[in-house]
Amino acid sequence: MLIDIFHDTVCPWCRIGKKHLFDALAQRQEQEINIRWHPFLLDNTVPIEGYEFRSFMQNRKGMKAEEMQQMFDSAQRAGEAAGVKLDFDKISLAVNTKLSHQLIALAPSNVKNDVVEAIYKAYFEDGLNIGNIDVIVAIGTAYQMDASELRLQLNDDAAVDKVVAESTFARLNGINSVPFFVINNKVKVNGSYSVKAFLETLNRAALLDIPAKI
Repeated sequence: MLIDIFHDTVCPWCRIGKKHLFDALAQRQEQEINIRWHPFLLDNTVPIEGYEFRSFMQNRKGMKAEEMQQMFDSAQRAGEAAGVKLDFDKISLAVNTKLSHQLIALAPSNVKNDVVEAIYKAYFEDGLNIGNIDVIVAIGTAYQMDASELRLQLNDDAAVDKVVAESTFARLNGINSVPFFVINNKVKVNGSYSVKAFLETLNRAALLDIPAKI
């Protein structure tokens, strides 16, 4: 089964959607699953040093402080129900996510899903600046990636351009929000869904993939 996941690493609903999907996959116990991660930059205008998180979010969403807190509380409750932690009090910076997506692209296939989760944890639980190269290199080295080589790769302008190009391509092809999932190149899921809904969708995608009998 092939699953394409479009996401951003500062999107709480992307982390929730990932958890729901992986819980559904665990129940199906697919023999072979190929997951491809695609960047979707929610805001590529954020500088390397980041912006103060709450004021940035208020301006971006056009919300009052009380409304924004309600939004955070709602996402946090959804995260708790899914089994993931979203600690918005720990987050001090709105960050640029290009480096985190570069790391995901560079990560070996056998640890790529774990690296994605480690990036989410660094931001949503530890409040780290995942737009900072030292933070990203530290995550990569925790998965046996060479620090010196990784720094060179992360500083490659062509790699940065590729992340931006992939994100732009997704938007040009009608993806306007994340998480967004495409299963077996046929079934599309826009949103974090529930485990039950993902199971139903995965089952439908599997049936569509069965060759017709002659």
